Amino acid sequence: MCQHQPPCPTAESPDRESARLVAHHPEQGWSLLCNGVLLFEDTGELLPDGQIVAPHRALDSSRVMTVA
Repeated sequence: MCQHQPPCPTAESPDRESARLVAHHPEQGWSLLCNGVLLFEDTGELLPDGQIVAPHRALDSSRVMTVA
């Protein structure tokens, strides 16, 4: 699928999110990567084989409340 040199990581690779963008639609909240992965704004993913990867964004520590 990927024609880049060096080739982008495959959809099965742990670093699949580092593949190049093919299409970017921030107004709709998604991007298509060169390896066929649909990457969503909430960090969820849809892999080419239909497998769903749940959102995995880190918590914003500036928004975490602490109790004294």
